[in-house]
Amino acid sequence: MASGVGGIRVAEAKDVTRLERISTHSHVRGLGLDDALQPRHNSQGMVGQLEARRAAGIVSHMIKEGKIAGRLILLAGAPGTGKTAIAMGVAQSLGDDTPFTSMAASEIFSLEMSKTEALTQAFRRSIGVRILEETEIIEGEVVEVAVDAPGGGGGGGGGAKAGKLTLKTTEMETVYDLGAKMIESLTKEKVTAGDVVTIDKATGRVTKLGRSFARSKDYDAMGPAVRFVQCPEGELQKRKEVVHVVSLHEIDVINSRSQGFLALFAGDTGEIKAEVREQIDAKVAEWREEGKATVVPGVLFLDEVHMLDIECFSWLNRALESDLAPVLITATNRGITTIRGTHYRSPHGMPLDLLDRAMIIPTKAYTEKELKAILAIRCEEEDVEMAADALDLLTRIAKDTSLRYAMHMIMAASLCCRQRKGAEVEREDVKRVYGLFSDLRRSTRFLLEYNKQFMFSELNEDGSAISAADKEAAAGGAGGAASGKMEEA
Repeated sequence: MASGVGGIRVAEAKDVTRLERISTHSHVRGLGLDDALQPRHNSQGMVGQLEARRAAGIVSHMIKEGKIAGRLILLAGAPGTGKTAIAMGVAQSLGDDTPFTSMAASEIFSLEMSKTEALTQAFRRSIGVRILEETEIIEGEVVEVAVDAPGGGGGGGGGAKAGKLTLKTTEMETVYDLGAKMIESLTKEKVTAGDVVTIDKATGRVTKLGRSFARSKDYDAMGPAVRFVQCPEGELQKRKEVVHVVSLHEIDVINSRSQGFLALFAGDTGEIKAEVREQIDAKVAEWREEGKATVVPGVLFLDEVHMLDIECFSWLNRALESDLAPVLITATNRGITTIRGTHYRSPHGMPLDLLDRAMIIPTKAYTEKELKAILAIRCEEEDVEMAADALDLLTRIAKDTSLRYAMHMIMAASLCCRQRKGAEVEREDVKRVYGLFSDLRRSTRFLLEYNKQFMFSELNEDGSAISAADKEAAAGGAGGAASGKMEEA
């Protein structure tokens, strides 16, 4: 919109709002455990699954303490029992210092590299290297910044800029000579008298920490972004320990590409030679011995692990025994099924020798009370006001169908409520959405009823499914009939 004042059009400024996406597990803030690692029934977005959450809490605590690495954790349970939510809770409880990589097992087959290379990169992305570096800095409060006019005369400004910077702490005050580069850095950061700054002696980088409390009354009005800090104590020149945390995969990419760290922004990094990784592992081991770096084993979460094939499982068997191996958390909803790439059946679709290495955490179906609590949390997360009777109906639907189906209905019912200009979602809104969107059971019933109207329907006349043996027999019969007709021709 624009308004005209005296023939001048003035554009109105629009507030820029941050777009926050609400995902399936955005309500999970942690595992919901107390200091004794005992699970609370409803805490940090987690409801129920007390035994599974306590087991995951013990694993998380051991990872924080650096007690375990190269272990396999398997979250096994029926669909909709919160396996991924528990893994996300582990990620939240570990914090930002511990690397956490999450991916679906099927992603490995869609990347433009070999399966083992994709798994190797995922493993090394989950291992952090904390590098310690000592730097000399100058930290103090700016008393005065004086810049001399460039020499040369004639107003051309041909000479180099020069100036002086006066810094002080609570105990001392010093004047520093400035060159053109430092003057440019100070001008770029808009440093003025009263600012508390840090200057890196090696790079000349200037960082403004804030305004000194002693100069807080210099101006009548201050912007909300102004930060006040105390005047530094002690000497101006100090030695500061800087900690950089990078993953092994990032070091691999930087050392294997000509463009250096810019290769991290190029997307697909391609395959990395084994020789490069061996050199990096040797260098990291050297840094560890010298005390310059420490290795932080993180977590790799592989969802739908039954999608891996026998080659990937064999690689995992070997990789978990490596010195540099993260904690591998996997999840599956399969029972006794065929191992992909073989004709053998096994629990969870995983080889028995790999299952022997796993610490299995089972998840159980939610009770009706727990389903209601989860749906109430999701309503709050999605900012939906829902009446008590509507929430009761939604809980009954979740029990009869699935939790995911009921969660999808929340926003749809909210839109129906908004359409009729209602204040909160009523029972009728939930009923309307339930009539618009079918669940699995009703969709299957519809298919059985109108089976003949669909293409390539594979049902017998009595409504039972055609087995694989029947398909082969039918294909063989069709082939025999076709060959008979050919012979007659």
